[in-house]
Amino acid sequence: MVQRLDEIAKVIRSKNAGPFELTFDVMFDDPAAYERVKKSGVINAQRIAQAYRVRADDVLVCRPYDPAAAFKITIRRPVGSGDLEDRDVYGCQQHVPLTMIEVPS
Repeated sequence: MVQRLDEIAKVIRSKNAGPFELTFDVMFDDPAAYERVKKSGVINAQRIAQAYRVRADDVLVCRPYDPAAAFKITIRRPVGSGDLEDRDVYGCQQHVPLTMIEVPS
C-alpha cells in the first residue's frame, strides 16, 4: 500500500528562512507514522531536489528530527523573496510538492 505524505503527516508547511532560502516542516502526531516515513527513506535530498527542480546541492538541510517527530528541510530559493519573478514573497505556498511524495507501507 502506498500513501501520499499529506495523508500521513499532521502538518506540512513552508516559509522563508531569510530572503534566499525556503524552509519546510513535515510534522507527525503519530510516532509510528513518523517512523514509517523515516524508515522508508523517501524524504531525502535527491527527492527534494527533484520535487523543487533545484540542484541537489541547493538542498541545504534534509533531516529527521526525532524529538519532534518531524523532518526539517531547507533549500535555496530559485528566486529571492520580493524579486520581480517571485510569486510567493513569504514562501508560505511552497509546500505542495512535498504533499505528493509517495510513502510505501
